[in-house]
Formats: sequence, C-alpha cells, structure tokens
Amino acid sequence: TTAFGPTVTTYVPQEPVPSPPDFVLWSFFNSMFCNVFCLGFIALSYSVKARDRKIAQDPAGAVGFGKTAKTLNIAALCLGTLTIVVFAVLLIIFSRSLPVLN
Repeated sequence: TTAFGPTVTTYVPQEPVPSPPDFVLWSFFNSMFCNVFCLGFIALSYSVKARDRKIAQDPAGAVGFGKTAKTLNIAALCLGTLTIVVFAVLLIIFSRSLPVLN
C-alpha cells in the first residue's frame, strides 16, 4: 500500500567553508616599505596566486600559496625592520662623530 499525505523534507544547512587567507594587504605593505631582497614583491605575487586559487575554487592551492606568502612576509618584515634599525643606529653613531662647525 501507498501512503498519501504530506511529504516531509528535512534541510540540513551546510556550514560555510572558511576562506583561506591570502595576505594581499600585508604583502602590498611589505612590497612598498620592507622590500629587502625583493621579498615583499615575491610575497605579493604569491598572495595574488593564492587569491586566484580562491576564485578558482581550489582551497588546497590557495592554502599552499598563502602559507608561502605568509612566510615571505614574515621574512620581509623582519629583515626590513632590522635594516631600518641598523641604519638608524649607524646614522646616530656617525652623526655624533662628525665635527661641529661654528
């Protein structure tokens, strides 16, 4: 026998998949201000690749390029900060050793 009546349908909402980070803004900052050995520019290119992979619905590729961009950004920021500090210290040391002209 067949039961006639209302059909009950259950809807299970899927949880949203978190978007992998691409670090584009951080890479842009590093390419403008902390571009030691062009690491900021290379990080920017990997960030753009990560964003392209996100748009192409390839989260595994986006995560890989994002991790590489993050590593390059950390290296660029550390080396850039170290370079600025060293130049500031050298500037202070050499400015004190210059003779004062009256």
